[in-house]
Amino acid sequence: MRAIDLIAFNLKLIERQRLRSAMLLAAIAISVMAINLLTGIGEGGKQFVLAEFNLLGKNVLIMLPGKKETTGGIPPLTGEATRDLTLRDAEAIARLGNVSAVAPLIAGKMEISHGQLSREAFTMGSNRAFFDIRQLEVAQGKALPQLPFEQSQAVCVIGSKLRKELFGPKPALGQWLRAGDSRFRVIGILKDKGEGLGFDMNEAIIVPVANAQALFNQEGLFRVFIELRSLDGLQKSQQRIVALLKERHEGEEDVTIITQDSLLSAFENILNTLTLAVAGIAGISMLVAGILIMNVSLIAVSQRTREIGLLKALGCPARTVALIFLSEACIMALSGALIGIFISEALLYVARGLYPTIPFTTPLWAQLGSALIATVTALLFAAIPARKAANMAPVDALLDKKAGQA
Repeated sequence: MRAIDLIAFNLKLIERQRLRSAMLLAAIAISVMAINLLTGIGEGGKQFVLAEFNLLGKNVLIMLPGKKETTGGIPPLTGEATRDLTLRDAEAIARLGNVSAVAPLIAGKMEISHGQLSREAFTMGSNRAFFDIRQLEVAQGKALPQLPFEQSQAVCVIGSKLRKELFGPKPALGQWLRAGDSRFRVIGILKDKGEGLGFDMNEAIIVPVANAQALFNQEGLFRVFIELRSLDGLQKSQQRIVALLKERHEGEEDVTIITQDSLLSAFENILNTLTLAVAGIAGISMLVAGILIMNVSLIAVSQRTREIGLLKALGCPARTVALIFLSEACIMALSGALIGIFISEALLYVARGLYPTIPFTTPLWAQLGSALIATVTALLFAAIPARKAANMAPVDALLDKKAGQA
């Protein structure tokens, strides 16, 4: 039997058995959709994490107050401090040879108001270097001025969303707003940035770090971002920074330094676990689909015994009879896979619209792999019914008897 005749024969059979065909298509489509959808979510999360940490650059260190061990699990994003990090600590670090820039950071929530409008906003105190290290761009105006760490100035840079909520269509540059008990003049509007490292910069206000100390009535720093001149001697630079802080803190090593590589390696463990979960769910889905294919195919064999007997009586070899059932399973698997891929892509498209910062997308290898797995699974589980049909004796089949009872 020619391939084109085999395909035409099976398409007519599929059309005739619509309910059975719909069940098989649904089972395979759901399985393939699960693989592609979960892979797309996992890949989107992975790319998002990589993009977030790549913003810092490999030559940027994050120093936290408090000593934490970072072997295994997620590196600490909060520190348990025995001694605060201070602006003088940051100044001392900035004087080290391989350090090109230091950005101290104080962060917290603060009531921000302008006129009759007010809202709680994420308030950050830092310096000019923070904009370069975090790759923050100013859409209007300018960034914070270059000031000594301990010098205050009543200026601020605000996020685009905060500008709209406080000033509406009116110009914001040069206007004054109130944060807590202090007034700040708006000198810059951040370019639409979205959320990064847990901070939504569109809703943030950035003031000089000395002003933030007064606003929050605290001297201790939340973080210190340290940019190195080069990656050469990264380990040595870390050791020098730790040694310097140990000397300044009366011989106590009470800081934690995080590198981009340590963050990525920790998140890699999470992503690997997610990948295993995806594989497990996909395996269960495919197993269920395969069992359904086998059961439906066995029912089809019992329903088509006379048809099989007629084919064999007309001289159709056992191999061709088996091929009829296997090709039907293959067609159903490929069709179901295409439907599953289409549905998963549609759902991921909706997810990208709801969460534009996360690049939900299924890689081509996952799409092709899911279709291949579906096809192989369908052929494997259809092999038993196909073999049963091929082994039927023509007379028994024509008399609608079970194979092997003659």
